[in-house]
Order: sequence, then C-alpha cells, then structure tokens
Amino acid sequence: MNRRSFLAAGAAACLATPANAQLPRLDAAAAYSAERRGMSLVVMQRGRVVFEDYPNGGGPDRGWELASGTKSFTGIMAAAAVQDGLLDWDERAADTLSEWRGDERRRITIRHLLSLTSGVAGGPIARPPTYADAISQPAETLPGERFAYGPTPFQIFGEIMRRKLSGDPLSYLQRRIFDPLDIAPTHWRRGADGNPHMPSGAGLAARDWARFGWFVLQGGEGRLDRGALAQCFLPSRANPGYGLSWWLLRPGLVAPGRGAGVEVDATLSQRFGPIHMAAGAGDQRLYLLPERELVVARQATGILQALMGRERGPRWSDAEFLRALLEA
Repeated sequence: MNRRSFLAAGAAACLATPANAQLPRLDAAAAYSAERRGMSLVVMQRGRVVFEDYPNGGGPDRGWELASGTKSFTGIMAAAAVQDGLLDWDERAADTLSEWRGDERRRITIRHLLSLTSGVAGGPIARPPTYADAISQPAETLPGERFAYGPTPFQIFGEIMRRKLSGDPLSYLQRRIFDPLDIAPTHWRRGADGNPHMPSGAGLAARDWARFGWFVLQGGEGRLDRGALAQCFLPSRANPGYGLSWWLLRPGLVAPGRGAGVEVDATLSQRFGPIHMAAGAGDQRLYLLPERELVVARQATGILQALMGRERGPRWSDAEFLRALLEA
C-alpha cells in the first residue's frame, strides 16, 4: 500500500463521523490537482494529516514557491505585532513613516494597507519594489475607497515593520510564528535592498504550509490573540471577498486578473461554509474551512507561465476542486 492510499484509508476511518465532516472523494480531488500540474496536495483535518499526494515530481520534503500565497503571512505577522504591542490595526502608517505626514497618505492605516484599500497603487504583479520605492509611491485615491491588488502595499508594511523592529521583518516572523511550529521555509526571496519580499517569494514544503494553516484555523493555538487574528478575516467595503492579506471566498469578491492566481466561484461559501484562502500564481492554494476543521495545501508547477499568461492544459477551478473534495 503506497503512502497516498494508506493515508486515504486512515482518513476513511477517522472521518466516519460527523457526516458533514467526511471527505468522500480524496482520490478524485488528488486526480483533479495532478491533471492540472499539481505536485503536492496535503489535507489536514482536526490537526492530523489525513491525505497527501505528490505527483509530477513533488515530494514531502520538497519546498515550492508560494508566489502570492506569501502575502497571507503578513496578516499573521501583523496580528502577532498587535499582541506584542508593536502596532494597532487602525494606527496610521505615518506614525512610523514620517515621510507621509505632510501629504494625503497621512490618513492611511495598517488596516488599509493589508486590505489593499490604502489608495496607493498595487504595482505590477510579481515585481515587488524595494521598500524605499514602495513608500515613495503617491496615493491615487482616498483610503478605503478602492481595492487595488498588487505587491506595493505589502512592501510598505515590510518597511513599517523594519522600522518598528529596528531589524528584519522575516526574522520576527520566523521567531514569533515559524519556530514554535517547527516550520522552516526552504527559501525566501529578497530585493536589491536586501529586505525580504512580503508579497511573494516564500518557499515551503506543503506539509509546513498546511501546518501553518491549521495554526491559523485554530486561532493561533494560544500564541496569538484570537481577537487580533480574527481581524484578518473581516472584509472591507471595497472588497467583501478580501480581509487582511487573506481571500474570503464569498459573494461580492473582487478578484484581480488571472495572472495573480485568483479566479474563484464566490458562491462556494454558500455550499461549504466560510472559506479563507491564501493564493498564488500557478494555482498555489491554502484553503481554510473552519466549519469542517479542514486545511488543504496545494502546490503546482507553472508559476512563470501563469504570470506571463501562457498556461497550458486544463485550467484550475477552486469550485471544481472543492466539489471534488467535499461532495459525495
């Protein structure tokens, strides 16, 4: 019996009750993923890995680029910083960025930045500016008026954290979140300024990404304030389908272009309950389903092709995958 079938058999036993928590079609979901360039699929329920599959050259120890799936780490970093007294969700960025105090950007808050409603343009996808270039960008609209997807607001947040810490934001994330979870990123891209990219560039093994997802789903497992963490999953008026660095698969979601890696059926939550998602180009996915106590990490090849609009083969659909996984 191979690893995949062994875990699936265990899943069938441990998921016998309650009925609404069953995962009747693990193999169907794995096949759907594999046919669409999937190289890893890890399913966790109630904190246990109940299924994993590594087709197309994947492996349990192989780290893989998360692309924009990296963005969702920033919301969790911010929640930790709130608990540690480093910042507040609604404090003005100009409290730290003195360069902003004399112009229209003085009204922008941390919440605006991480909900992508700051009024600062998102910038070209997959081309993060340096921290200095990011904070030099002007505001194009008033804060809260418009959702603008892109890397720039996350790089601005990176500079805010760098100044508050007088140190490296990634070192804080590693110490505060990853180390207690025994998570070791396989790589993390840095810019020409030496600072870590906040919107993209992290590499993790699928099991580690799923472990992180379970930590979030469990409210921080006592290491984060639940109230601070819950703010990550509150929508903005500008985009009901986006919280603070996390996608919320619900009606009204304003999605970016295909190259950003998000193309969803916003009715999914009506079928399966709330769904929170980290997502990256090439259909990198981390799904959190609170009502089912379920986390799914999925990684795939084809990031560059997706960013260039040159994808080949069957296209990914969140709706089709989740139906394959969850419907009898």
